[in-house]
Amino acid sequence: MEKVIKSDAEWRAQLSPEEYRVLRQAGTERPFSGEYVDTKTVGVYSCRACGAELFRSETKFESHCGWPSFYEPSESQAVTLHEDDSLGMRRVEVRCARCDSHLGHVFHGEGYPTPTDDRYCINSVCLTLQPGE
Repeated sequence: MEKVIKSDAEWRAQLSPEEYRVLRQAGTERPFSGEYVDTKTVGVYSCRACGAELFRSETKFESHCGWPSFYEPSESQAVTLHEDDSLGMRRVEVRCARCDSHLGHVFHGEGYPTPTDDRYCINSVCLTLQPGE
């Protein structure tokens, strides 16, 4: 996979202010506000910053947490995981492996009835859904 590397100015020119805040500054959109929270459309979710395939609709599930939830990425190397001790708690940040943009966090062992018992809690603003794939 070819890495996407851009300057801060290039990212700011490409992304909307909200996209930039979440994808490049590790922000979070408000719960239940994102366009893909309740989406049931079949397709592929790609990184809004670089277009890399990240998740497929068949791994999306209802977690009722306020953000789109997936139980695994579309490929094992689509995302990278990083320890995140911000906000006074230990979490695991999820980033796009291709452009290193912040996507959200992954949680394990919450008891959801999924094959992995993982919940990739991803900001809608980080994703673009390509229906039908």
